Amino acid sequence: MQDHPGDLMDLHGDCANCFGLCCVALPFTASADFALDKDAGTPCRNLQDDHRCGIHARLRQSGFSGCTVYDCFGAGQKVSQVTFAGKDWRAASREHARRMSDVFPVVRQLHELLWYLTEALTLPAARPVHAELRELRDETDALTRRTAEELASLDVAAHRQKVNVLLLRTSELARAGVRGRKKERRGADLMGARLRGADLRGANLRGAYLIAADLTGADLRGADLIGADLRDTDLTDADLTGAFFLTQPQLNAARGSAGTRLPSSVGRPAHWTAER
Repeated sequence: MQDHPGDLMDLHGDCANCFGLCCVALPFTASADFALDKDAGTPCRNLQDDHRCGIHARLRQSGFSGCTVYDCFGAGQKVSQVTFAGKDWRAASREHARRMSDVFPVVRQLHELLWYLTEALTLPAARPVHAELRELRDETDALTRRTAEELASLDVAAHRQKVNVLLLRTSELARAGVRGRKKERRGADLMGARLRGADLRGANLRGAYLIAADLTGADLRGADLIGADLRDTDLTDADLTGAFFLTQPQLNAARGSAGTRLPSSVGRPAHWTAER
């Protein structure tokens, strides 16, 4: 594999080549994010025969905002077209559909790890561990191509821990090059925190709870945001240039503006401007 940002584009959901697996395999619980309860393995009532969402253009207005912040990192098309060789669950047996539903969450986790490993390889400061990152990325990619039976029995937690050790080292190297004091906020409870204009350059925000926090105008350049909970976080005019391990689902769950500066690995959510 080549190491360039374009690789990240392959780790986004391609609904045209997927059998609507996220709308089938995953469970919903009636809440502010979902308008109904849905069991895992049961098709969502909004899923059409062509595997497209019947309310995709009005998900938020229809009470399905949880769907708008989800991305399978390309696992949907991998399971549909590679693991099951393009065999549609609708036209197959109930057992086939069940196996697809079981395998999809496993591959989704592996693809998320591929996202982090691929992004890590774009960080110049992490060059000392690039060889190890490349090796582990290739190993993870190989896991995604195993048979359905092998994937169903895979110990994803153990592999994730192996990857996390190297991602931690990557984070240390990347943040070491950021000027200024680097705050340690790993796993911190910052729900609703008033951090307007805060200097968080090179901060370790891994797994931090930033739900509904006010980060208006905050400086997050070079911060590690892996696993940070950004639901309803206000990123208006914040600077996330060079922030890493930030995924599109995290960003989609936050609030922001045209003035929010983002790393090239993610796009500006459409609802940021639509809601203002």
